[in-house]
Amino acid sequence: MSIIEKLRINAGKKNKSIIFADGNDERTIKAAYELISNKLCRPSLIGDKEYIMPIYSKLNPESDIDIIDVNNKSYIEKLAAHYYEKRKSKGETMDSAVEAVKRPCYFGAAAVDCSLFDGCVAGSLSSSAEVLRGALRGIGMKKGISKISSFIILETPVKEYGTNGTFFMADIAINPYPDSVTLADIAVSTADSYKLLMEDEARAALLSFSTLGSAEGESVDKVRQALKIVKENRPDIIIDGEIQFDAALIEEVGKRKAPESRVAGKANVFIFPNLDAGNIGYKIAERMCIGATATGPILQGLAKPMNDLSRGCSYMDIVNTALVTIFQSENSK
Repeated sequence: MSIIEKLRINAGKKNKSIIFADGNDERTIKAAYELISNKLCRPSLIGDKEYIMPIYSKLNPESDIDIIDVNNKSYIEKLAAHYYEKRKSKGETMDSAVEAVKRPCYFGAAAVDCSLFDGCVAGSLSSSAEVLRGALRGIGMKKGISKISSFIILETPVKEYGTNGTFFMADIAINPYPDSVTLADIAVSTADSYKLLMEDEARAALLSFSTLGSAEGESVDKVRQALKIVKENRPDIIIDGEIQFDAALIEEVGKRKAPESRVAGKANVFIFPNLDAGNIGYKIAERMCIGATATGPILQGLAKPMNDLSRGCSYMDIVNTALVTIFQSENSK
């Protein structure tokens, strides 16, 4: 069973509410229909009722759907007051707060931060920059984490590696050149995400061109420092590095290169040293491994869940991202 199938089976039991910032998108409307008809969550769409309802009614003429106008006075008053209190130290005024929360991504983020909804999904129409700004300003960072990051869930048919062929990889979309502190944040967030979604212990590998001292260099030093930070702040996480990909993945290679490591040959979480490596690495694996599927990028590090879609996404990508968001909300309590 894939992780998405597993999440789908259990999502309805959570009875979560998810707000979609890009409600005026036929793919989002179709995704909402899928979520409602399968009782996976309670979706609400930010958008124009006159546009949304004719499309939704063709899919499901016997039920209604919650549609929210960003100018709804009762919402705006509550969200603007909350947003103002959150950001007044950064120069926000009440007037600017009102204007901010009328932007769909900011509205969705503030509504989640106010606990009106359990999570937000955006990005099918909105730019990633708008989604991230809304998330950072409207929700903010999880305690102990200083940077937002992203991970991909890669599922492959090669069951002897990772956890039955499943891996989490980070960062693959947000931080181009993370320093050691940011790299440590990425490792902690991804290990926590893995444990939450997979219900299994993460074994995280901090990747490098060196394995435990086999080479030297500035980038190697950064990875070693990140390892030290994680071990000091989160000794519960099983992590090792610096380590080469083959040593992290393949048991025989791991035994030769790092015989004392608890991660070598057993890694299910891969932390890349920079965005070039992460983005290229997961796309090579996805495209060259026949039968592999990638879910994400999925945002992590926020105090409450909000996720960004590709504007080229399918309606099922939106559904799957909502499923992940449902379970991320369990970790924000």
